[in-house]
Amino acid sequence: MGKNQHVVPTNGRWGVRGEGNSRLTSTFDTQAEAIAKAREISINQQSELFIHGRDGRIRARDSYGNDPFPPRG
Repeated sequence: MGKNQHVVPTNGRWGVRGEGNSRLTSTFDTQAEAIAKAREISINQQSELFIHGRDGRIRARDSYGNDPFPPRG
């Protein structure tokens, strides 16, 4: 499993950052563009995607990892 990806606000734009990285992978003018790129990376790395709002708090998340379906239990 790869690094989880975070879509974060940055200086009036939106960035994609791998979990634990200090630098952004890339930046975009819109959140939608950043989400599309982060989703592509998350699917490729079989990791989770965290989407942050303008306030920096996580507002949504998607998992592209090895989740069992249907859930156990």
